[in-house]
Amino acid sequence: MNKTAIILGATGVTGNLLLEKLIADTTYSKVILFSRSSVNNSSSKIEEHLVDLLELSNYKDAFIADEVFCCIGTTASKTKDKALYKSIDYGIPVNAAKLAKQNNINTFIVMSSMGADASSTVFYNRTKGEMERDVLKQKITNTFILRPSLIGGERKEFRLGEKIGKGIMTILNPLLIGGLRKYRMIHPEKIASCMQALAKEHYNEVLINSDKILSIVNTKK
Repeated sequence: MNKTAIILGATGVTGNLLLEKLIADTTYSKVILFSRSSVNNSSSKIEEHLVDLLELSNYKDAFIADEVFCCIGTTASKTKDKALYKSIDYGIPVNAAKLAKQNNINTFIVMSSMGADASSTVFYNRTKGEMERDVLKQKITNTFILRPSLIGGERKEFRLGEKIGKGIMTILNPLLIGGLRKYRMIHPEKIASCMQALAKEHYNEVLINSDKILSIVNTKK
């Protein structure tokens, strides 16, 4: 097969892991990236567009693929302005879904977060929930929303609160069993592997928590 994929957020940890997987996957002949900065990868499969992602709707003619993977996300500590925060975590995925719908792209896979709820009083959870709601409004045939818990792995930038949280979760993970499995910390490689698998298989569930992410990945082994 000679499929084309679009990745938004390929400079982030999960997005970059996904990029490496799609480059190695013979199913794909092209991987189109829309990013603010270059991923500095010389693969011949990559078509890179360095753009302002807040103006993504201006690039409709280049937004052509079989699948879209959206790995966009920021944090309150990194983006303190709530309006800007929402324009990133809500605006970019929703605009990408609209472009996908307009260009007849039938698979849209997006990272959200556990706790996403459009009616939440917590700004972060509400923003993610509103994003999910409005992505689903586009009625793209194969839409999958991943809701990971705390994401492990190492980031380029240091985040003290996240570092502490990961240390605590490393201790707690083995204790989270049964219905609590979805709260376990999850490695970004597992999320990337799940996104890759979802693009190839048909799943009945749209909202995919951490425990389901791991189940899908383990099934593909």
